[in-house]
Amino acid sequence: MSPEKIPTRVEIPEKDKWDLRRLFVDVSKWQEDFVWVQQTYPRLQQWKGKVGESAKSLADCLESEKALEMKIERLYHFASLQLAEDSANPDYLARVGQVQNLLTRIGEAAAFVIPEIQAIDDEKFTGFMADPALTEWRVKLHKIRRMKPHVLSEPEERLIALGSAALDGYDDTFSQLTDVDMKFGLLTDATGRERPLTQSSFSSFLVKRDDELRKRAFHQFYAEFQDHQYTLATSLAYSVKADVFRARARTYSSALAAALFPDDVPVAVYDSLIKSVPLVLEIETHISFDDAVETVLAALAPLGKEYVDLLTEGLRGRWCDRYETKSKRSGAFSSASYGAPPYILMNYKEDVFADIYTLAHEAGHSMHTRLSQKSQRFQDYDYPIFLAEVASTFNEELLTHHLLKQTSDPKMRAYIINRQIDDIRGTLFRQTMFAEFEKIVHALEENGDALTLDVFKSEYHKLLTVYFAQNFVLDPQLDLECLCIPHFYNAFYVFKYATGISAAVALSERVLAGESGSVDAYLSFLRSGGSKFPLETLKAAGVDMTKPAPVESTLRLFERRLGELESLLP
Repeated sequence: MSPEKIPTRVEIPEKDKWDLRRLFVDVSKWQEDFVWVQQTYPRLQQWKGKVGESAKSLADCLESEKALEMKIERLYHFASLQLAEDSANPDYLARVGQVQNLLTRIGEAAAFVIPEIQAIDDEKFTGFMADPALTEWRVKLHKIRRMKPHVLSEPEERLIALGSAALDGYDDTFSQLTDVDMKFGLLTDATGRERPLTQSSFSSFLVKRDDELRKRAFHQFYAEFQDHQYTLATSLAYSVKADVFRARARTYSSALAAALFPDDVPVAVYDSLIKSVPLVLEIETHISFDDAVETVLAALAPLGKEYVDLLTEGLRGRWCDRYETKSKRSGAFSSASYGAPPYILMNYKEDVFADIYTLAHEAGHSMHTRLSQKSQRFQDYDYPIFLAEVASTFNEELLTHHLLKQTSDPKMRAYIINRQIDDIRGTLFRQTMFAEFEKIVHALEENGDALTLDVFKSEYHKLLTVYFAQNFVLDPQLDLECLCIPHFYNAFYVFKYATGISAAVALSERVLAGESGSVDAYLSFLRSGGSKFPLETLKAAGVDMTKPAPVESTLRLFERRLGELESLLP
């Protein structure tokens, strides 16, 4: 029997791929906009030394920057989505490189803008904020102004802008190594057919009932990471070094403080999360992508017709790139640029039930973006990750509620409840463990300790022991997991999953209970985008993340689901 092959891009029907023509009809149009940005960005220099002359001068400068940013955002969006389709395509790699280099030059040219805004004295700035010329920029200017203690001089800002592409190289290294260069081989399934093991198919193998197949998949997968462990550890170490460099350059007390400051999230919220967080057979299913779409849409019906109709139009109108293809980026994401569809990358597997949840999760991101775009100006639409993970996890909570309502089969109910238990474990407990790991390794670098492979593995093993060893046997290969997590190359991101699920549980419980005004409050939360700071936005929706109540509520749900699962098991 010939081995199963991963299809190439051309072998996938058009209906199963996203339609990027909403961004650019063809590459020639992309090139036109690229040339326009190249020719236009030097004109920013006309504002140098004049930003603080008057409210009108400041407004004109900001509008000029905005015109460039809207173009460059779409250029990068298109290039990055193409690269996600095929990480080995030289044309796609070249376009992303072109945009990154252009972004560096624009950053260098615009390095004077923020320092000049910060140099405006307080009395004059207060007068500017009351001027009608800056009405549409008040939120953005407030966010810029509070960064004043951490904005450097123009020459220093120029140097940081020049070094940005080089400092971020570790992320590209990780992606190219894990998505293109690393090969995980073949596995023979129960039918005797050889199937390729990839980062996308790994999850499919892990839900098979065949214990030996799962074991072979696990060990074969991690064997490849072990073969590249020194390269990966070096890449992760330089990621941490870059975070610490940026934090010290901008006079933050730590890399963690630097990551939280733009969202106005106190370090105490991060620490509180860590302090607050001290099996069922898999059901083999074969659910088509179209059926998964129908299930997700039905689950989200409590949010109203407008929400569901808009999402229906997107999922059936080629927002989504559905299936794995050769050299395609692994995992899933939602990505958007202003005025364009929020595209979804999937690597959907019909035999992985969790992929329905992944679709609901990414749909939450996409609808958050869509509603924000429809309600906010460009400068205020982009919401921080702290809020993004609320919208995505909220959808997963509604999906679980819907699936439990649809079935009386004890085995299916046990599976769904176990899946939610595992999701809370994986999101609240596991992501909190990830957050603690990030805090530890950054502190080691800040204290002058060396970040080596052995250090990463040792610190990660300690946390695995603390968080999970009471209930699980820890395979030695799991120490390598710290090198496999893409989010570790975007530090202090993962804790937002844990806070996100806590906020999402609280908000979804209000909606599912039919609480008066809860749907409108949640939709207002989605529409608000980045127009307010995250904690303020969530508080307006009904959740106060400065207090432990949302996390405690999620832990109570965890305990309740454990009790339900015990009653269903023989």
